[in-house]
Amino acid sequence: MTLASGTRLGPYEVLGPLGAGAMGEVYRARDTRLERTVALKVLPSALAADADRRARFEREARAVSSLNHPHICTLHDIGRQDGIDFLVMEYLDGETLADRLKKGPLPTDAVLRYGVQIADALDKAHRQGVVHRDLKPGNVMLTKSGAKLLDFGLAKLQGPQISAGSMLSALPTGEKPLTEAGTLLGTFQYMAPEQLEGKEADARSDIFALGAVVYEMATGRRAFEGKSQASLIAAILEHDPPPMTTVQPLTPPALDRVVRTCLAKDPDERWQSAHDLVAELRWIAEPGSQAGVVAPVAARRRGRTPWIVAVALVLAVAMLSLMPFASCRLLPTKSRWGEVRFAVFPPTGGALAGTPALSPDGRRVAFVASDRDRAVLVVRALDSLALRSLVGTEGASANAPPFWSPDSRHIAFFARGKLKRIDVQGGPVQVLADAAEARGGAWNAEGTILYAPRTTGPLFRLPAAGGTPAAATELDPGRREFSHRWPGFLADGRHFLYWVEADTGNLALGVAGREIQVGSLDEKGVLGRFPSAQSTAVYAAPGYVLFQRGAVLMAQPFDSRKLRPAGDPTPVGEAVASAEGAGMPFGAPGFSVSQNGVLAYRVTERLESRLTWFDRLGRRLGAIGGPALYRNHRLSPDGGRVAVARVDPGTDKSDIWILDAARDAPLRFTLDPGDASLPVWSRDGRRIVFNSERSAAPGLYEKLASGAGSEQMLSPATKAAFPLDWSPDGRYLAFLFSRPETRGNIGVLTTSGATQVPIETVADEVQAQFSPDGRWLAYCSDETGGYEVYVRAFPSPGGKWQVSGGGGYEPRWRRDGKELFYLSSDRKLMAVTVRPGDVFEAGPPTALFGTAVTGALQGWENSNHYDVSADGQRFLINMPTEGSPASPITVVLDWPAALER
Repeated sequence: MTLASGTRLGPYEVLGPLGAGAMGEVYRARDTRLERTVALKVLPSALAADADRRARFEREARAVSSLNHPHICTLHDIGRQDGIDFLVMEYLDGETLADRLKKGPLPTDAVLRYGVQIADALDKAHRQGVVHRDLKPGNVMLTKSGAKLLDFGLAKLQGPQISAGSMLSALPTGEKPLTEAGTLLGTFQYMAPEQLEGKEADARSDIFALGAVVYEMATGRRAFEGKSQASLIAAILEHDPPPMTTVQPLTPPALDRVVRTCLAKDPDERWQSAHDLVAELRWIAEPGSQAGVVAPVAARRRGRTPWIVAVALVLAVAMLSLMPFASCRLLPTKSRWGEVRFAVFPPTGGALAGTPALSPDGRRVAFVASDRDRAVLVVRALDSLALRSLVGTEGASANAPPFWSPDSRHIAFFARGKLKRIDVQGGPVQVLADAAEARGGAWNAEGTILYAPRTTGPLFRLPAAGGTPAAATELDPGRREFSHRWPGFLADGRHFLYWVEADTGNLALGVAGREIQVGSLDEKGVLGRFPSAQSTAVYAAPGYVLFQRGAVLMAQPFDSRKLRPAGDPTPVGEAVASAEGAGMPFGAPGFSVSQNGVLAYRVTERLESRLTWFDRLGRRLGAIGGPALYRNHRLSPDGGRVAVARVDPGTDKSDIWILDAARDAPLRFTLDPGDASLPVWSRDGRRIVFNSERSAAPGLYEKLASGAGSEQMLSPATKAAFPLDWSPDGRYLAFLFSRPETRGNIGVLTTSGATQVPIETVADEVQAQFSPDGRWLAYCSDETGGYEVYVRAFPSPGGKWQVSGGGGYEPRWRRDGKELFYLSSDRKLMAVTVRPGDVFEAGPPTALFGTAVTGALQGWENSNHYDVSADGQRFLINMPTEGSPASPITVVLDWPAALER
């Protein structure tokens, strides 16, 4: 129908037509009550004639009208008069993005500005349950105030008999109809694969469409094209668009990476929220971020290896032709010296695990990349952007970095309790020795490998071709040493540096004697000692040792004849990953150095996490609370609340918070200035016990779960202890403590205040939990060389059974006691059936799904990565926030040049 000027629909007077098409007619109108110009849209008769669909439309229209956002076109009103259904929308003065794109691609700053505005609008809508489903350039208006997203959410009304074009996608201010007959291809080009397959669209479908829109803004061409409807659909379902940098060379590589993630075929591989996408685009747009911009190359000394300059030139060119499966950018540097620095990222969808390892010739970097399904060793040549996963290295350990042969042709690595080696060009993997909980290794020119096979004990030596391991160091009982780890050879290949830990009597609070010692393959004993540091020391030519003080990387001159430092240390890197900041094992280096002036270190990025629900198939079911720095969460017995330690990123201090599973209303539970962590609920849900490191009186404290009353310290005997679990009858509280001779032990505190020690051996026992009937205690121990899950009778002595195989951590019982869960060494969630009775009987472990939890699994201060619902059907897992930028590796070329100026 056509409305004549002067026609009244309620208080709205038609002034003239703006556009018309198969999906409706749009008019400029005047609101006679408020004296403002509006856009009046008459709905198609197919919608108006169906009472059920019209009612649904009205409900959704009310939801959309509640979206108050500067970049969403406001829906003012909805009405019906004389059989005519109409919408009243904000009148916008400008042009559509579709019209603007006819003139060619947009400048990069405009692409980023509009991209942020549209993504932020989507985030607002998605948080209120509204999904657009028809995002395309024609539904974006460019005005003086920025981009405006039109007709938000109304495409949800389309039925199976309606065309793919939105029924309500006409522009309220256009000169002509937005959706006309024959424009189905234009709409299909922005539809996600799941929409084309007839599946339900969600927020991630909008993210796919936004990726296609940003691609077109940046390049001036559509991401997906086809000569027919069928070929277009096939392109969306089966093919990736060319990299943006090959179409428009000046596109920032970081933007190419962001858009490629948006356009992933599998919704689970995309950014999982528009909020994450906003953060990425804003980072690229930040002044000085230099995303994809080549940094200046400082003048180099004569005699420096010439290939380093070639690498810098290759990187400059490579920024303009970034390959689709890798991301690299030159980082802004605060350096006084101007040396070349650039970043290496793990494969898209993966995360950097552990520490990178540079080859001795400085040409390649190896690292472990992990996702929910696997961990694998990845190698990248520094003069290339290609990442190459080494076949056969699945299960590679993140707790101990790989290390290279002196000729840079082979890599040794730890995986699934073994020390292995592989040719860097690929080929069969050779198993060299057992290494249940490895803590580092090194390889000298004579073919000797030095390594730490366990978290405790001395270093061992082994021929690189294979053979029988032999002890290379001796623990000093007089100094109460219990661990030698992280070895590294000096220039002569005979002397080596290594990290030493000695018990000073309070390991439960992390107080240990730590130092760096010098040893030799030719004689036992200590040939030199370094002052305490936060990591092991690594020798680098032409005569330095590198080590960490917290997150700062230091370089110190070293006298190889006297085997001691020969000058003052100088900082050469900052924000370097450490045990404290990145959950790495104590003493692990967050860096690697070649012998010709190349340095690589893992950057500490304190990424937020979310407490996310998964079912037994690993499907996400939702989350509790917003993103934050969470640790050690525990579900209340009724499943309605979560107690969790949350770290303040400004102070690095943790407090206990209570999250409501039904609503987003976090409550702070502890207020003391000291760190509070490891909350444990009583079985009736009325009390919470936690560890407090308050300076006046550290130890275990108890408080009513309601938050009322004061905190009460438990028995002084638990001063140096971590809480583990409360027995079902409330009579016992299990806690973790240590002794010099026995390391970690399981103690229990009774209601009378007495303490008992049911589990104390020379092995390390941790992470205990009572069975629901109180008759069994599940825990972890490294008595076989690696950590496994065991069950033993409680409280009276009885049998002991090993439940896991190949590594096990964090046992959790189902409420009825018929199933026991744990995390495997490769971070899969495992399930074991249990038969109730007087004798413990358990079936074989079954893998449910991969978790991608971060940090060390055998951690005393961070040992609750997941919890399980009472029925064992859902798992609340502390997962890294989806879409968070992967922690990069910073590579520095010719780092010693600055020290020699």
